[in-house]
Amino acid sequence: MKWHELTISTTEEAIEMISNFLHELDADGVSIEESGTLNKQRDTSLGQWYEHPLNDIPEGQAVIKGYFSELDTDIDALMASLPARIDQLREFDIDPGDYKLSKALVDEEDWANAWKQYFKPIRVSERLTIKPTWEEYTPSPDERIIELDPGMAFGTGTHPTTALCLRTLESVIKGGEEVIDVGTGSGILAIGAMLLGARKVLALDLDPIAVTSAKENSRLNGLEGDIQVYLSDLLGVLKKDTADTSSVPLNVTVPVDLVVANILAEIILLFLDDVYAALKPGGTYIASGIFKNKEEDVAAGLQAAGFTILDRQRDQDWIAFVAKKPE
Repeated sequence: MKWHELTISTTEEAIEMISNFLHELDADGVSIEESGTLNKQRDTSLGQWYEHPLNDIPEGQAVIKGYFSELDTDIDALMASLPARIDQLREFDIDPGDYKLSKALVDEEDWANAWKQYFKPIRVSERLTIKPTWEEYTPSPDERIIELDPGMAFGTGTHPTTALCLRTLESVIKGGEEVIDVGTGSGILAIGAMLLGARKVLALDLDPIAVTSAKENSRLNGLEGDIQVYLSDLLGVLKKDTADTSSVPLNVTVPVDLVVANILAEIILLFLDDVYAALKPGGTYIASGIFKNKEEDVAAGLQAAGFTILDRQRDQDWIAFVAKKPE
């Protein structure tokens, strides 16, 4: 079978939004390659395993590829629709740079599984290691393994925002917490929270593909009884007037101890009051997915909503906030 390969050369800052655009346009797969030049230091402090070759993508740039069925896609019309959406990102202070679009026709075997050869076990924190389901790996006694098959959902742990969130969760979770993971993607943060000692996790996502992926990954880790995955627009499932949860009660008691959201800064700013209401007094909010140019906007929003900022964790140009609801 033949597939249209749509390539967008853009900035690392715009990765998540443009990738989301491709998913909304019904891409059957999306791949992301960031700068791998010799000028970019590779972190090996935790023994990270890199097999992806260094590339010539300039610093701060990225190449995103979306794959669309040859039979069902008018690729020219799709390409014509994208520039307006990408250009609109500038209104939200997301700079896609001097982006370029191109297309090609490729065989399925050329892309469907090729990326898997570069996704290896990666230790992202002192205790957490992410292991693709198809890789053999013998952990050390202190490692807790996240078995993962991301499929088409976001979240392999290789992107700075995901790794940053997992490390931040490790520093915050003490054991026994009830957690809500907003924008769960592949379910990686929900699984990580459970392995670090959380009691229960409610994992939410607006994308049905992500919900399916998170459920499957929870099962792969033997945590389907502890992680409940719901289709929900942000925290909409908690609002009785917008969600029918009568047939399946939530597995956590709201307000909860911890909320984590690894999503765009613009979205984080939209539902700060809902997060505040969903947390116990003294509860913690980890907000990540924030590019450096939005750091102060999010800080101001958190404080205006009543949160106290405890910490800011950083990885490359990305920030994760740790904020507390006053007791």
